[in-house]
This record gives sequence, C-alpha cells and structure tokens, in this order.
Amino acid sequence: MEKAITPSGYIEFPDGIFGFEEEKRFLPVMLEDDSDAVLYLQSEGNAHLAFVVMNPFLLKEDYHPVLSESDREKLGNPGEEELSFYCLCVVGASAEESTVNLKCPIAVNTVTRKARQVILDSEEYGFRHYLKEFGKAGTQIC
Repeated sequence: MEKAITPSGYIEFPDGIFGFEEEKRFLPVMLEDDSDAVLYLQSEGNAHLAFVVMNPFLLKEDYHPVLSESDREKLGNPGEEELSFYCLCVVGASAEESTVNLKCPIAVNTVTRKARQVILDSEEYGFRHYLKEFGKAGTQIC
C-alpha cells in the first residue's frame, strides 16, 4: 500500500474531492525530487486551487486504510500493490498548527491513475490530527 504515484501525468477524480466535486483532474507535484512525503495536487481547471497532501505511512507506520467494496470497485478493483494513499493537509501558521485528515484519505489506483477521496469505516482515524502528534523527538516532519 505504500506505492507512490509519479508526477508523470494527471490523476482523475471522477467524483471530485469533497467540497470540490467539479474539479476532476489534478497534477501531482513533488516538493522534493523522488519523494512523495509531501506533495501538492494542482487542479487542471483552476490555477488557484491546489491541495497539500502527505504520505500517511510516513506519519503513522501502522496506518491501515481499508476500502469499502464500493470504493474499490469505483477505482477499478486494484490489487493492494496498485493502491497509493495520501491524506489532505490543512496548513496552519506553523507546523504545530497544521493538521492531516487520516479519516478521509485519497486513494489512487497507480495503474489507471483514477482516484477518489474515501471515508474509512474506522474509529481509529480522525478528521484532524495535528502534525505534532507524529513527530519524534529531534525530528521534523515538514
């Protein structure tokens, strides 16, 4: 489940992203070469719209998103090795105030580049986790 998407082309969201259902295509842009730790998804149709996303497995090693059958079907029934997950980040004035949404990750079929934002049926993950929850002593996440 830790397969990374590559910035070689657009990702298609047939249903859009929650609150932005009209936006269907986004270009992943890596902030560091060859790293999907933090990237942003730039809308094809709106130059002023981009989302910061993070690789949740780098934040929480035991993150285990389980897709519903419906979500899996809408993504084309990919195998586990064909799935990549990213969580939306709300950037605050400081890293301590920034949050990630582990409850509603973006699931990407890395073969077809089809994506959808899903809602996980798990009480373990919330809509707003502060980045400082994941930092280890002496390390910085972003």
